Amino acid sequence: MPTGGPTTGARTSVRIVVVGDRGTGKSSLIAAAAAETFRQEVPPVLPPTRLPADYYPDNVPIVIIDTSSSLENRGRLAEELKRADAVVLTYACDQPSTLNRLSSFWLHELRRLEIKAPVIVAGCKLDRRTEEYNLSIEMVPLMQQFREIETCIECSAANMLQIQEVFYFAQKAVLHPTAPLFDQETQTLRPRCMRALKRIFVLCDHDMDGVLNDDELNEFQVKCFNAPLQPAEIVGVKRVVQEKLPEGVSEHGLTLTGFLFLHALFIEKGRIETTWTVLRKFGYSDELKLRDDYLSIPNKKAPDQVSLVAKHVFIIVCDSDNVSLTNSKALFGFSASVELTSEAVEFLKGIFSTFDDDKSPFCYYRMEFFAKVSLKIYFQLHQKVLGMKPLIRMRWGELHSVESLSGFLSEWALMTSLDPAQSIANLIYIGYHCNAASALHITRRRLVDRKKQQTERNVFQCFVFGPKSAGKSALLMSLLGRPFSENYVPTTTQQYIVNVVDRHMGNKKTLILREVPEDGVKKLLSNKESLAACDVAVFVYDSSSEHSFKGATELLSYVARQGKKVVLGCQVS
Repeated sequence: MPTGGPTTGARTSVRIVVVGDRGTGKSSLIAAAAAETFRQEVPPVLPPTRLPADYYPDNVPIVIIDTSSSLENRGRLAEELKRADAVVLTYACDQPSTLNRLSSFWLHELRRLEIKAPVIVAGCKLDRRTEEYNLSIEMVPLMQQFREIETCIECSAANMLQIQEVFYFAQKAVLHPTAPLFDQETQTLRPRCMRALKRIFVLCDHDMDGVLNDDELNEFQVKCFNAPLQPAEIVGVKRVVQEKLPEGVSEHGLTLTGFLFLHALFIEKGRIETTWTVLRKFGYSDELKLRDDYLSIPNKKAPDQVSLVAKHVFIIVCDSDNVSLTNSKALFGFSASVELTSEAVEFLKGIFSTFDDDKSPFCYYRMEFFAKVSLKIYFQLHQKVLGMKPLIRMRWGELHSVESLSGFLSEWALMTSLDPAQSIANLIYIGYHCNAASALHITRRRLVDRKKQQTERNVFQCFVFGPKSAGKSALLMSLLGRPFSENYVPTTTQQYIVNVVDRHMGNKKTLILREVPEDGVKKLLSNKESLAACDVAVFVYDSSSEHSFKGATELLSYVARQGKKVVLGCQVS
């Protein structure tokens, strides 16, 4: 299926350290690779050796570090190993004792040093072996015991046999790592890889019929590998899948099951660079997250400026004249909200789970709500904007009033203000194809707003300070219309609440309340720019307690030295 060269992420070079017992052929192996010929005489330890970028198809240069295994050089050896991108571990094919030393010493030593780099086991001096030897039978137990071993290979510098392959496999293990994509023990795709590939499949399935037809497969091929597939090649791909997995192909094309199977097959056959090329073309890093360069987040932003998802993004996604961005009764052009099946919600959760939502700072962020509304955008994008039918069938029904357009936009406002990259990533996950930077609007500085005594912003952030048991959390809950609770639960970390606030003449603003625990004030203010994002500060105290009032005034005095605009007088009983 693939025909173009692979992509390699952001790597500009690969550092390979060669280790092993004395006399196993380390220096001869390196010298033969560099000179492309066998050298009878080589120094005991070679200086760093460089293979140029055009040595291998990935066009990434290699630096090879030769090492000494003598005891007096163990300190330097450990330093070199800790800097290694990959390790080539050698033994001599004519010395069985050096092979036994891999499991009795070297691989345990790598673990003791906590070396995380992939390991290539290379048997040198193959031309000197006299007895028969089955590499696969001997190496399978070793690779099962030490999962850090990527490949085992035997070579001969004297006969120039598989010398280049040793360093090719080492470079490949770095540029196209197996561990993030494939579980060697179960021989299956890892969940994060599977979810990323599912998202890619959905984005490439333009007619949303659940299969990739021949035209869609060709477009996918050109996007990822810069070359089209011939009709016979398409037939061949589908035949391979159908022979192994009948449900992987339907009469209309390649199914999602077949698409995932195909990538698992590439990896099993040693063509993992194919799957990495696909993932990287769709913006994924080695950690299977969207790369920073793919998100294109503007980095020139003063601390007192706010990042907002531009309204035109939602207008583009909705594409309906009936949509009002401030009308909570109309959700993306429909008078009734959409209720999704549990399968539909889980489908989108699977797509979104390729991003680290578990690290979200939003204490009251609800994934199900976001999945429902986001999938509605997804539905609208493909049906109204692209003229395509949706992949997921929906049933109509009423949802709670909190799950309204205004509530949805306030969730986006909170997410974008605190983490613009996550907001842009979520837009991309649901199919936003325009320049990511164009989706963000950076407001002018608050300092300018104060001088002009007017603002263009619709999102405001309020810091809520106060002593313990003053009622800070109750104040936050009141913004959501939740009743007061007698059950006191102390707040130990900062938490956020967001909602839309109605002003005169139907003008609406989004208000973010940020609760700062009393114990966290000093840590917050240790950052000189901590109050730059604050539009107004509220100091809460219990009106029935003089001690609480004193604590609030002391906090006010302490914070006022760091900021200028502070409001006192909010009482919560």
